[in-house]
Amino acid sequence: MNFRTLDLNLLRVFDAVMAERNLTRAAERLAMTQPAVSHAIKRLRESMGEELFSRQAFGMKPSPRAEALWPEVREALGRLQQLLDPGEFDPQQQPSTFRMAMADATAALVLPPLVRQLEAAGAQAQVHVLPLTTRDPRALLEQGDADMALGFFPNAVAALQAQGHAASIRQHRLYNSEYVCVMRRDHPLAAQPLTLDVYCAARHLLVSFSGRPHGFVDEALAALHRSRRIELTVNQFFTAGRIVAQSDLLTVLPASFVEATGYRQQLTERRLPMPLTPVHVDMLWHLRNEARSEQRWMRGQVVAACKAAEAATITV
Repeated sequence: MNFRTLDLNLLRVFDAVMAERNLTRAAERLAMTQPAVSHAIKRLRESMGEELFSRQAFGMKPSPRAEALWPEVREALGRLQQLLDPGEFDPQQQPSTFRMAMADATAALVLPPLVRQLEAAGAQAQVHVLPLTTRDPRALLEQGDADMALGFFPNAVAALQAQGHAASIRQHRLYNSEYVCVMRRDHPLAAQPLTLDVYCAARHLLVSFSGRPHGFVDEALAALHRSRRIELTVNQFFTAGRIVAQSDLLTVLPASFVEATGYRQQLTERRLPMPLTPVHVDMLWHLRNEARSEQRWMRGQVVAACKAAEAATITV
């Protein structure tokens, strides 16, 4: 490839097609026609001397070469955009919609201070909270179904850290918590030590976003060659808190969420009798949103909301 003769506009088209994985959506994003986008990709392929995309039933699949190029192209375009268009997002004058995927435990902690901040800023923002049905939201972000995902994503974060700057998903640590065993305050087990034997012999409620019959607690027990009896599986932490407050079931909740259940006076917490990985709540977003001023502004609002929530929890 001769860089001196390369039309740099083709890199903007390449970036849009990589972000959308679809020619029609890329064309809409660039305010171009689909044939014009297709022609630009053809010209870039001729300049590069190799195929960058292959057509699939539901869009465009990047080649390994395209995947390797994109982070560098995206970063360079982002720096150029900030240099040529340094104007910041004005939340009072620019209506925007933000799609956030998170579980109810995270939403209960983050959304109240976030809404207060948006009100104080007079922001014309619409926030759509999407249900989180997985511990790995990378596909959700890759496909553009959400702008950001907030939650505990240990495997996804480990994979992103291993990829380094080559990853198409970015990550920011929001806050740390831990999981605790929760039961009603007058539960028969509340007055005795919660040993591993006692815990395994009890009746349990599992919170599973995807509906899987086993969770990370069961994996931790299996490592000790133990198991527990799960009588009920639900997909929300709030539902779990309400049921446990009125039954003999035990459940596992993030410690930071117990207050938000609204049943704090009816519940009691116990340290789990087996080791569990600490809860690291992260915000993930796609590289396509890295430099967009409204997305950067909202990510800053989320970070500030988490700090406010943590401060309020410490005060309480």
